Amino acid sequence: MIEIERKFLVKSFDFKLEAYKSTRIIQGFLNTNKERTVRIRIKDNQGFITVKGQSTKDGLSRFEWEKEILKEEAKALLNLCEPGVIDKIRYEIKKGNHIFEVDEFFGDNEGLVIAEIELQTENEAFVKPEWLGKEVTGNIKYYNSQISKQPYNTWLKK
Repeated sequence: MIEIERKFLVKSFDFKLEAYKSTRIIQGFLNTNKERTVRIRIKDNQGFITVKGQSTKDGLSRFEWEKEILKEEAKALLNLCEPGVIDKIRYEIKKGNHIFEVDEFFGDNEGLVIAEIELQTENEAFVKPEWLGKEVTGNIKYYNSQISKQPYNTWLKK
């Protein structure tokens, strides 16, 4: 139940040419407390509730628990979420022994594209695609729970 993940900005849309799957995701947060977040997600025709614990200091790992729920339940729970529902398409790209999940955001987060890779260990090596940009692992500003409250389009106004 411990998730080890690294996050990167994406410097080109070339990842779309390599994607073997894409999925529309709508998600909101019942709680965005830094010690724990509770996320509601609709992914295609499935609903999910996820609880994530606080990240380690380096941002590489944290507790994560997820359970599938009915899509209708997820829709009802989205109505109870904090303001700032996230709309994105997730692309899955296989590189070596790993799968990159690249999220292209819409709405108030239009223009933001983030790649994530889950690892078995914090020091695990992986193939870095050409389209992978600057690492933002541990930068709270790029957490979905934060961009739901402070969307990407507000960053540009500063």
